[in-house]
Amino acid sequence: MVVKNEKAIKSEETAATIERYFAEVEDPRSRINQEHKLVDILVITICAVICGADDWEAVASFGRAKQSWLEGFLALPSGIPSHDTFWRVFRALDAEEFQRSFVKWMQALCRLKKGEIVAVDGKKLRRSFAKEDSKAAIHMVSAWASANGVVLGQRKVDDKSNEITAIPELLRTLEIEGCIVTTDAMGCQTEIAQTILDQNADYLLALKENQPHLYEDVALLFDDLEESGFRAYTYDEVTDVDKGHGRIEVRKAWVISDPDILCHLRGFQRWPQLRSVVKIQSERYLPSGNSCEIRYFISSLDRPASAILHAVRTHWSIENSCHWVLDIAFREDESRLRKDNGAQNFALLRHIALNALKQESSLRIGIKNKRLRAGWDHDYLMKVLSAAFS
Repeated sequence: MVVKNEKAIKSEETAATIERYFAEVEDPRSRINQEHKLVDILVITICAVICGADDWEAVASFGRAKQSWLEGFLALPSGIPSHDTFWRVFRALDAEEFQRSFVKWMQALCRLKKGEIVAVDGKKLRRSFAKEDSKAAIHMVSAWASANGVVLGQRKVDDKSNEITAIPELLRTLEIEGCIVTTDAMGCQTEIAQTILDQNADYLLALKENQPHLYEDVALLFDDLEESGFRAYTYDEVTDVDKGHGRIEVRKAWVISDPDILCHLRGFQRWPQLRSVVKIQSERYLPSGNSCEIRYFISSLDRPASAILHAVRTHWSIENSCHWVLDIAFREDESRLRKDNGAQNFALLRHIALNALKQESSLRIGIKNKRLRAGWDHDYLMKVLSAAFS
């Protein structure tokens, strides 16, 4: 009788948990002469991407290098699959089912706090285009939980559509009650605002010329306020100063929440529960020169200017902590995967790996170095998996 040690038992439990979360993903292969179990393929791929694999050949190479370790908790009836097997499986795997299983995993793993900022933004997989098939590069919209530091979900933008239709579809899959959803100007649409409210959350949407009448009126409202010496309307104001790296940035926010004023904005009735409009002025002082940027926002929030400014600043964590990390640590913009569902599914695998690495907090090093450490150290890899799939 083989007596398994504690590490082997823990590894088996983790693999079983991964299988449970992704059980709804249907195996796209024929049952005839099937040599490899789908759960083995999923677990090997997730481990490989965590450890630095960025294409199917690297996934297969990881499996062969770690075969003896993987055999400790996976069945592997025919050994390690070839890179062609990994490619065919994920190329054919239903991306919608894979996405739903990802969301289910995140809902079990991540408990959102009331008032947490959920930033929604799009990112193009730049090299996923295929000239021979006249296929444009894939565009993905993601939702980022700022306080938890994880991707909550993502959705591919349809070829004949844009973010305006993808964002509501993504939001309807998420449990974001009590959160504040932020978007850039592309997401400033009445349907998106209503979808956020339907999810029992609040919206804070960047406002630009894609809503020309509302943008013009909001800008004039704050211009009138300034020209009156800030006496024309009731408002709240806050100033925030950052210093560092030879740069000084001064941010000022003004918020108008008076319903008797807001009701005169053109299109006001179209915007559900519109409770405040916001002006933010960012002044940057650099050795190379100074700059000033003004932005406007609309929101269902009736909060102090300090809270609104914090939410606006937090929105950019999706760029700094998610999109930038995917490009630098995962080399996402260099990925040339493009056939069928392969690129979309590998993008989701990167999100799985990013979330897992973010959940493991014992090492205070960057994501790239965490990937390297997980590839070198079985114990650390299992610690990452246990943190994400406990």
